[in-house]
Amino acid sequence: MTGTPPEANPHRRDPYADFPGTVGRTFRESTPAWPRRVRPREGAPNIVVVLIDDMGYSDIGPFGAEIPTPNLDRLAATGVKLANYHTMPLCSPARAALLTGLNPHRVGYSFVANADPGFPGYGMEVAGDIPTLAELLHDAGYATYAVGKWHLTRDSASNAADDRANWPLQKGFDQYYGVLEGLTSLFHPHQLVCDNTPLDIDEFPDGYYYTDDLTDQAVKMVKSLRAHDADKPFFLYLAHNAVHGPLQAKPADLARHRGRYDGGWDELRRSRFARQLAAGHFPPGTELPERNSEAGYEVGAWDELTDVQQKLYARYMEVYAAMVDNVDQNLGRLTDTLAALGELDNTVIVFTSDNGGTGEGGAEGTRSYFSRFVHHPNLPDDWNPDVRREIDLIGGPQSLVHYPRGWGMASNTPFRLYKGQTYAGGVRVPFVLSWPAGLPRAEGDDGVRAQYQYVTDILPTLLELAGVQRPSERRDRPVQELDGISFATVLRDGAAPGTHPEQYCEMTGNRSYYRDGWKLVTLHRPGAEYDDGEWALYDLRTDPTEIHDVAADHPGLVKELSAAWEAAAWRNGVFPLADGSGALALRGPGADRLRRPVTLLPGTPELERYRSSRLISFRSFTVEVALDGYRTGDQGVLVSHGDQGGGYSLYVEDGRLRLAYNQYGDLLEADGGPLPDGTRLVTLEATAVADLRWEFRLLVDGTEGGRLGPVHQLIGMAPFQGISVGIDRKSPVSWPVHERHRSFRYTGALHAVTYLPGEPAPYDPETVARALREAAAAFE
Repeated sequence: MTGTPPEANPHRRDPYADFPGTVGRTFRESTPAWPRRVRPREGAPNIVVVLIDDMGYSDIGPFGAEIPTPNLDRLAATGVKLANYHTMPLCSPARAALLTGLNPHRVGYSFVANADPGFPGYGMEVAGDIPTLAELLHDAGYATYAVGKWHLTRDSASNAADDRANWPLQKGFDQYYGVLEGLTSLFHPHQLVCDNTPLDIDEFPDGYYYTDDLTDQAVKMVKSLRAHDADKPFFLYLAHNAVHGPLQAKPADLARHRGRYDGGWDELRRSRFARQLAAGHFPPGTELPERNSEAGYEVGAWDELTDVQQKLYARYMEVYAAMVDNVDQNLGRLTDTLAALGELDNTVIVFTSDNGGTGEGGAEGTRSYFSRFVHHPNLPDDWNPDVRREIDLIGGPQSLVHYPRGWGMASNTPFRLYKGQTYAGGVRVPFVLSWPAGLPRAEGDDGVRAQYQYVTDILPTLLELAGVQRPSERRDRPVQELDGISFATVLRDGAAPGTHPEQYCEMTGNRSYYRDGWKLVTLHRPGAEYDDGEWALYDLRTDPTEIHDVAADHPGLVKELSAAWEAAAWRNGVFPLADGSGALALRGPGADRLRRPVTLLPGTPELERYRSSRLISFRSFTVEVALDGYRTGDQGVLVSHGDQGGGYSLYVEDGRLRLAYNQYGDLLEADGGPLPDGTRLVTLEATAVADLRWEFRLLVDGTEGGRLGPVHQLIGMAPFQGISVGIDRKSPVSWPVHERHRSFRYTGALHAVTYLPGEPAPYDPETVARALREAAAAFE
């Protein structure tokens, strides 16, 4: 470099400093140089992680299922099955552990990302010194794509006004398409996000199915990459919302499973377990436990059900099987694309689940998904966790269903209990890994691995297979150390020792500690004291299905492992543990702004679900619809909030004002009377009354025209779709109105819709939790 350098100034960087070429006054007198671009090592594999939601251990062919999964069968036939793989018992913590390699409490995910009680383990944000798998691979030159369920963004931070710091693109992904939250309708996803932008969608095309859409998007991303760069490897994180509830399946998929489950869950467990034993998943002598019998989780004998119950319950499981079937079909479309590109053999494909199968459907299952999952201590006696639906509607867009927990028990064959518990039913899930070019199976290797491995081990394993080193510093700051340990040696050699000798686990007070084949575990009753009396001890080497509690025979070991759990809990940020204080209902002070009155103009994109719910939840509220003068013939939806699982819609049809109230699947209607020409203000008043109910009044220019109620309030996750002005988007509140008019956009001159939230009712859980905390503080 020639010329006179400027004087040193820390606030003005010399543009020529550290330039390896030379710079003269002209190009002729200068020598160019270019920055070196990071490229992965030659032949670095693509990486595809397919993560399923709420899938139990036995739900795919390679792990004993009767459900046809030919594409997974092919991957398992040349790949490896981890028969002793463990995860977290709930979705957000499992995803945080998978994508960071750290225990989830350290990352701030003690629970699902639908809470904010104000403690480090519940921060629900991946800190900057914890790089994700996507960030590390991106740093190494990989293209990175995320498709599907995210659920690492706190619900209160999922709106379009948030800083998006914890959205996928800010955590290392080049592109994202999916749903930020934990669940959605597969026929009418409530809020799709593309990259950093919520999509404004009025209607989905006929035949739309979310699982297919996710695969379409993933395939497009891969094809686009190859059109622009023939060599750059990619990381695809394909996180299906299936098979989480609500259970919904395409008619053609559902038809293939008619009659398959008429024999019931007892027969299904026996047949699946026999196939698992034949495949070598468990040592000889392993026993199949009796049906779950713990209070609140028990399952009755299939043969004791009535014919009507058996027919209904079998239908639920047919829907679930159809969803699994569809996931496998879509996996086949993805692998066919990789094969067409000549890259299937050099792609590491991981297929697993975030946690075990669920018992959330209760003993009877439900056709009213959001009603079943309302958890409030003062539900009225007439609360109905189900609604009537014709059996042919079950699994379709008009039903939001979940199966009875007997099928969740069968899903977790041969293990006990379910998602949410630290027994094996909640934490042991299927795991298939295939990489023909890099991990060819040796002759005589059946591909089954019995070594204990944990969800935090996935990140270091994939980095090792890709030849990528995890740095000790990133962007000039220390990186938090890993908890996971690569199991690449286990993948290569079935006789290699496992790499993860011990591990704590905790979820809503359920606890466990694993060490060298021993497992200490609790089934914690909410609100009960935490004491050593609830520990059970199992020797998993001889009793992998956790049947024989030997705690009384080994009191010293119980004491040792419980002390180890306590130390690990403090080291990882597990405390405080959940108790009866209701603290999980608390929200940070910043959440109060979401309850302020809001005015929505026509053309405003749908208000995000959580933001919408804060305006009405556990309180009275008023909705004012300002019109620029109603004229005869104007019709359509004035405002809507919710979907087929619960909501309300204020609309004008045939000159009359009407209110549709969807009470968790039961549709109620109120007539607000005719709208006179020139009407300027339509008001919906909701008054919160006793027993978690609302009473509605409809007013036209201040004059009452109709009433509805008392009705059960929409609480918990309902309404699941946000507020829309002048239209009922996507899944409709009223299916009959949808059949007549589709989304029914208002044809008149709508000026604005204003929400005026009232004071919370005494039974608001957050209000109750604060009162309990204040009382405790006063007592202390």
